[in-house]
Amino acid sequence: MTKGMLFIAALCLGIMLPAAKAQDKQSAAPKTPAGTQTPPASTTSPAADSSSPPANPIKTKGIKADDPSLAGYTIGEQDVLDIDVWREKELSGQVIVRPDGKITVPLVNEIYVVGMTPLQLQTMLADKLQPFVTTPQVTVVVHEINSRKVYLMGEVAHEGVFRINSTTTVSQIIAEAGGLHLYAKRNKIYVLRNVDGKHVRFAFNYDAVIKGKANSQDIILKPGDKIVVP
Repeated sequence: MTKGMLFIAALCLGIMLPAAKAQDKQSAAPKTPAGTQTPPASTTSPAADSSSPPANPIKTKGIKADDPSLAGYTIGEQDVLDIDVWREKELSGQVIVRPDGKITVPLVNEIYVVGMTPLQLQTMLADKLQPFVTTPQVTVVVHEINSRKVYLMGEVAHEGVFRINSTTTVSQIIAEAGGLHLYAKRNKIYVLRNVDGKHVRFAFNYDAVIKGKANSQDIILKPGDKIVVP
């Protein structure tokens, strides 16, 4: 074989080897069926895709005026009421009983409500709204009761403000306060109550009450009462 022929054979061999290597790499790659597109790689993490719903806030439902649990309850200062006039959003809303015992309602203006029951307030509002609303339907809901409290002062373990229910008595409040001091005048205790703007005084003999001899003095307390222990 001449030198020229050797040169041509080497040249052909050099061209064929890279082509064969490229063909081997191509055959080793996974084949995708015709007409099928390779899905693009996801760029979104699972955490970004998932969205947890916000936690539902805790809602407290008020007590409607005709609820049996309000038996014996009368509206007092700082109580929060929801007043709803059917189909009259402008006349509806939440009100707080002011220190003067009044609330303000659109078109009706100021009303003194302390001492009224929620049902009585419903009836009054319906009557006062008749000139402005055709057949007004009023609902009163007690949202918060902040007025049912009494005040204990004097020779007791813990003076202060105490919340009451419809059956709380003087002796129960004294017990809740930790009892009397050693030098308290046990037979001179009294309760001050505001009745129609005047202070009425109720005597309370501690020793007689706890012995069962003066149960009539262990009166049921009303909001705003002051228990004085000399």
